[in-house]
Amino acid sequence: MTDGRQPGAPRILLSEECDLWRAILKGDPEPLVREAVNAVARDQGFAADLDTEVSVTLTDDAEVREVNREWRGKDKPTNVLSFPMSDLAPGDAPGPLLGDLVLAAETCEREAAEEGKSAADHVRHLLVHGMLHLLGFDHETDEDAEDMESAEIRILAGLGIPDPYGDAEFVADQRTNERLPS
Repeated sequence: MTDGRQPGAPRILLSEECDLWRAILKGDPEPLVREAVNAVARDQGFAADLDTEVSVTLTDDAEVREVNREWRGKDKPTNVLSFPMSDLAPGDAPGPLLGDLVLAAETCEREAAEEGKSAADHVRHLLVHGMLHLLGFDHETDEDAEDMESAEIRILAGLGIPDPYGDAEFVADQRTNERLPS
């Protein structure tokens, strides 16, 4: 995923560790990952000459549970884990290595179904959420959560995805993962 990057777009090291992803996303996950990561880079104003790298691992619940237990002391899977390489604050210029994102297939698919969203849009949201964590955003306080959610909503709107925290303006067609006007 290093060829043809736009100026300021991070190099993405994508690892598909689980066969479920192509079925969940109804195709190759690479374009979707690139779209979400690049949307964050544009929104956060990455300089054209900035050379950064992010690792994205698409795996299953069992692997994420193990990583979550080892690194966070939580013995359960979660949708996305973020491991920043630097201790940034929102707005800080990132270094060459942003960090690692790890997503759990079954959890992402289940959450999308429960929320009536397409799996593709839900995964885009989780990638945006994870990238913002790598860039110093968090949701530990109400103010921080509001800042992070505002950034997520803005970035997702640029991708044509409705506010994940508000009323859905679209209904997901579960057969095609496309958004349909409600």
